[in-house]
Amino acid sequence: MRASVLGSVCALLLLLREPVCRGDEVTSSTVNPCCYFPCQHWGVCVRYGEDKYECDCTRTGFYGENCTVPEFWTRVSQFLKPGPNVVHYILTHFHWLWDIINSTFLRDILMRLVLTVRSNLIPTPPTFNSKYGYLSWESYYNLSYYTRLLPPVPEDCPTPIGVKGQSGLPDPELLVDTLLKRRTFRADPQGSNLMFAFFAQHFTHQFFKTFNRMGLGYTKALSHGVDAGHVYGDNLERQLQLRLHKDGKLKYQLIDGEMYPPSVAEASVRMSYPPGVPVHQQMAIGQEVFGLLPGLGMYATLWLREHNRVCDILKAEHPTWDDEQLFQTTRLIIIGETIRIVIEEYVQQLSGYLLQLKFDPTLLFNSHFQYGNRIALEFSQLYHWHPLMPDSFLINGDELSYTQFLFNTSVLTHYGVEKLVDAFSRQPAGQIGGGHNINAVVTKVAVGAIKESRQLRMQPFNEYRKRFNLKPYTSFSQFTDNEEIARTLEEYYGDIDAVEFYPGLMLEKTRPGAIFGESMVEMGAPFSLKGLLGNPICSPDYWKPSTFGGKVGFDIVNSATLKKLVCLNTRTCPYVAFRVPTEEKSQQEKDGINVRTDEL
Repeated sequence: MRASVLGSVCALLLLLREPVCRGDEVTSSTVNPCCYFPCQHWGVCVRYGEDKYECDCTRTGFYGENCTVPEFWTRVSQFLKPGPNVVHYILTHFHWLWDIINSTFLRDILMRLVLTVRSNLIPTPPTFNSKYGYLSWESYYNLSYYTRLLPPVPEDCPTPIGVKGQSGLPDPELLVDTLLKRRTFRADPQGSNLMFAFFAQHFTHQFFKTFNRMGLGYTKALSHGVDAGHVYGDNLERQLQLRLHKDGKLKYQLIDGEMYPPSVAEASVRMSYPPGVPVHQQMAIGQEVFGLLPGLGMYATLWLREHNRVCDILKAEHPTWDDEQLFQTTRLIIIGETIRIVIEEYVQQLSGYLLQLKFDPTLLFNSHFQYGNRIALEFSQLYHWHPLMPDSFLINGDELSYTQFLFNTSVLTHYGVEKLVDAFSRQPAGQIGGGHNINAVVTKVAVGAIKESRQLRMQPFNEYRKRFNLKPYTSFSQFTDNEEIARTLEEYYGDIDAVEFYPGLMLEKTRPGAIFGESMVEMGAPFSLKGLLGNPICSPDYWKPSTFGGKVGFDIVNSATLKKLVCLNTRTCPYVAFRVPTEEKSQQEKDGINVRTDEL
């Protein structure tokens, strides 16, 4: 049914307890009705004329003028389904119960449930992009765009965020300076370390490649997922420059007898170094910005060594294979290793779950699951986790400032991979959520994220809460338990429904003992798991030994761990994990107890 602003919008606002309506009139009869975001539960707002709209409730499980009336089975599901905080509590408590579950068939059942429930929140095929706030062929096939879960705020709305809040948004520099900039370093209570922090940055830059030089909302990535482009380059020309063109291997240089990425003089690819850095001091890496941090260069070195190590294994198994087949098959193995490490160790650390996560594509083979992925603008915005970065870097007894650390390739070659891995595994990373924890050196990135979200007219934080089936916050005091942040937000925004997406994620109160709040988990996990399991190698036609060069290659994928990635590619085996060592582990190492490479 079609509804007028004078009727249904007013009714909706009264339902939401917003005193905008005056008698039978609305303050402005010319407001685009879709600016009120009247359609609930994934309903689509379609405008008719100046003051009429219709909510398309198809397959939402709801009906009615604004998709607010639940169907019978929706009512049943809502009654039986526990809230996200209840689920999180169960998944992070009751060790005795999870010890039983993790050792039985129940683990597979729950893992399948986690994957399907999370992945179903992400639409396939994609829906909107930054140019089209309605379904279009352009949104579907133009891979140059990030996709979007929610369409942009209409351009003709009374406020930048729709109809709520003030006529202008707070200055982004002021917002970051007063609410996000670090006062005192606050470590992640889950124990995440710099090995985790650099992995997050290294891993995600293969698919987060914002390309605003082409236009707002564009990405440079040709592949929207895990393709190891940060190792091999994001285009064929770059890949060919990085390859040795012999035995499937990548180019490298030897420094003190150890393998490192080649210099730009040896592999002519563009790298983002400051002016004046000689080409022989610039390392040629798949992702052009990885010269920025030695932690990224460390991971680039590990994957380079792993690629060439796997090539040797495959050549021994298949002496008739040419360079191209060795390279292409090894790349698939590297992608498989990456996904396994991400799910079973990286996401495991991030979640804090006692359920032991499992990478097993066969769990979805009998489920309705679409293989394919598009990176969303919301996912790119969400993943600005710069609070992870410390105030300085502690390596082998030395303390390095940002000035000494940034764009300094010699940090990697001077200390070597083993010492960097050991140091980064021991140094705590910062807590992401809760505010006041971004080092001043990197606050400009947060400012840039906020400016970008405004240019792209992203819907407010509470609208995204609803999109992920979370209850919208009704007050600033409910949103955060920090009174100072609550007061400042109310001063800046005036209305909890006007809080922006990225500040909302970063300032939301954290779960007890957790790295961030409810929204980051409930929004981030679906993007992550859909992208990982939607990879082609996880599909039934790909997931078999022959894809990876036979049993030997398949076994490499199925047994991959972070420790193996490091210890099979270094002379000694340092302490390596995504979590700072416990006191017990530290004491064992003081006593000389260590894991040897040949014991892996």
